[in-house]
Amino acid sequence: MDIRNIAIIAHVDHGKTTLVDELLKQSGSFHEHQHVAERAMDSNDLERERGITILAKCTSVVWNNTRINIIDTPGHADFGGEVERILSMVDGAVVLVDSAEGALPQTKFVVGKALARGLKPIVVVNKIDRGDARPDEVHNEIFDLFASLGANDEQLDFPMLYASGRQGWADIELDGPRKDLSPMFDLILRHVPAPALDKDKPFAMTATILENDNFLGRVLTGRVEQGRARVNMPVKVLRADGSTVETGRLTKLLSFRGLERVAVEEVEAGDIVAVAGLSEATIPDTIAAPEVVEPLKAIPVDPPTLSMTFRLNDGPLGGREGKKVTSRQIRDRLFKETESNIAIRVSESPESEAFEVAGRGELQLGVLIETMRREGFELTIGRPRVLYQTNEETGEREEPYEEVMIDVDEPYSGVVVEKMSLRKGQMQDMRPSGGDKVRLTFIIPSRGLIGYHGEFLTDTRGTGIMNRLFHGYQPYAGSIEGRRNGSLISAEDGNTTTYSLFSLQDRGTLFVDAGEKVYVGMIIGEHSRENDLEVNGVREKKLTNMRASGKDDALFLTPPRRMSLEQAIAYIEDDELVEVTPSAIRLRKRYLDPNERKKRERKGDAAN
Repeated sequence: MDIRNIAIIAHVDHGKTTLVDELLKQSGSFHEHQHVAERAMDSNDLERERGITILAKCTSVVWNNTRINIIDTPGHADFGGEVERILSMVDGAVVLVDSAEGALPQTKFVVGKALARGLKPIVVVNKIDRGDARPDEVHNEIFDLFASLGANDEQLDFPMLYASGRQGWADIELDGPRKDLSPMFDLILRHVPAPALDKDKPFAMTATILENDNFLGRVLTGRVEQGRARVNMPVKVLRADGSTVETGRLTKLLSFRGLERVAVEEVEAGDIVAVAGLSEATIPDTIAAPEVVEPLKAIPVDPPTLSMTFRLNDGPLGGREGKKVTSRQIRDRLFKETESNIAIRVSESPESEAFEVAGRGELQLGVLIETMRREGFELTIGRPRVLYQTNEETGEREEPYEEVMIDVDEPYSGVVVEKMSLRKGQMQDMRPSGGDKVRLTFIIPSRGLIGYHGEFLTDTRGTGIMNRLFHGYQPYAGSIEGRRNGSLISAEDGNTTTYSLFSLQDRGTLFVDAGEKVYVGMIIGEHSRENDLEVNGVREKKLTNMRASGKDDALFLTPPRRMSLEQAIAYIEDDELVEVTPSAIRLRKRYLDPNERKKRERKGDAAN
């Protein structure tokens, strides 16, 4: 059977996973009465809850006796490592672009990587049924984007489709019949070349996706780059430097059929396959026949730009809510993550019982932390820090910058420009984007965006949309103002009371409700002023045998401000930590003892 390998790439929320659902349905991959969940490819719990794709996944459909292997990719910039990795497995790319939003930053990132690998793109302008669709303008935007990314003449002559993934149709003409997705299937078969690989050479493939199966152990997915593989054939695993990691046998060969993986006896060059039977192989090792000496070339992945400290939970409530609480368990879990997620790096921290975890952004590391807490881990997380580098030619310190594209209602554009300039952002472009909205483009240090998103949503009354993309390293921009408000810090251990919290409401915004456990050094609210304030949130009303002259007024508490994990991580300052357990997210000071905090402050003032 002929084979085509394609990736579907796009910015977040432009409809990749929904389109894959329809491709699977219309190709007959499902049985007539089979129940399939919406966004079937988002099989991870976190993906379903957040409505985003986090992990790249493979599926396969058959159209006109040709097997089309499809890889659904994440759309968020933080998971760009997943996209970079899988581009080596495909020969073509379907670039999906929203008909109203146009080409956004992540579209630029993934398209740039695809064009650099020489892939032939098919452009699909999706969501044509939107009321604010502007397909002709978006077509011009995409052409300009391809030209700016250095596309060759063949890539610039890209075929284009107009589609609605949700309604399940695609057409070459904007006013076409809009029946089904057969024009897309036919275009993929015509435009994407079949893999031109040597089937007679000794077997070799690169591990691109790693999973752990309860029955099969380590399962490694990749494209067979040369030769043929058979069940139980002997293989060896080569690292990038040519060293042999292990030898073994391929106990299982699994080929993709719709949403399922089916055991097969043999696969040949060009097909995407999952193999089992190896215990040490990882990404991006080469799995090859014993006679192969040289490893296959692996795609280099962009380095991390952000780092966080993962620590043992040493607070008073540590060990009460989780099952995995020791630093050894945390260490083992983090290093296991680096095997399957090559965009994350883990190193020992100078701090005792702590580890430095570097990644692409707050969301990527936030997903890792959320996954760990659901697995029963307890840990404390430090404030995100950007990773600096030194320019070898000039000797200057450089820091990561990001390109930020903001769509905001016109009345709020002024406050956004003001806040971005305070954070060292430089405006590159400002243009109307339809519907009384303005599109602003900035280049800004990554440091300036840490903790800004919540403030941005407040300033724009929740209507603003911010998209960001790593731009590169540039000279250090100087100091950037952090959070202006101080913290309300608990001065006592115990359970909070309505009586006590009622009197604290006027001091600022509370993060806790009545009846919650607090401890000395825990942050229970945001102070309305710049300084930190120690407060007693557990004080109870004294009862006497004297009868009151009138009834006590009923005490009403304003609902507390609850933060998500990412919001909490972005909120804290350098002297604060986020305590993460399976059942709670708490904010606390790094040093719980007030005397220790004052001593550290004096040392810091003396050093300055």
